[in-house]
Amino acid sequence: MKASILHRAIDIYTPHLSLKSRKELASICEEQNFKSGTLLFKPNQPEQSEYILLQGIAHTFLLNFEGEEITLSFFEDNTVLPPFVTRTQKGKSILHCKAITDCTFVQIDAKAFESLMIDNLEIREFGNTVLRQELLNKVNKEIRMASWSAKERLEQFRRDFSMLENKIPHPMIASYLGITNVSLSRLRKQT
Repeated sequence: MKASILHRAIDIYTPHLSLKSRKELASICEEQNFKSGTLLFKPNQPEQSEYILLQGIAHTFLLNFEGEEITLSFFEDNTVLPPFVTRTQKGKSILHCKAITDCTFVQIDAKAFESLMIDNLEIREFGNTVLRQELLNKVNKEIRMASWSAKERLEQFRRDFSMLENKIPHPMIASYLGITNVSLSRLRKQT
């Protein structure tokens, strides 16, 4: 794979990554296309990859006790999905991830990426930056869910995902915000 394909996604996390390191990372990457509605991974299934979303919209989710999807996070162009280490246990996924639109991903063998991180300090910093960002995102969302009003959570969602509200089903947004779809409709009318 050409290193230039990864340029935008890498620069969001580590803009100073050298061309040599970009080429090393690209050498273990494989481009994959997924149609809208395709599951990339699901709980209790073997999972051994890291993913970078180059183009499209995807989300991670769990199923509640009634079998309804509860969205954990959204991903847009040039973002890294939660690292392998945070979304697997004993080599099996603990989350669902679905392509909401047609998506182009870079798929990386997790063991090959770990080896590259050991050998290349710049790639290690890239991986650690992705991990820190994932942790920060989760902590911030927990704080919002515990202490912010639904209106404040919707306003933050709009800042975090500027045009997503017009591109994806609103029940996904409602579940992400921890509210019902009816409550989301009311909030949207007020703001």
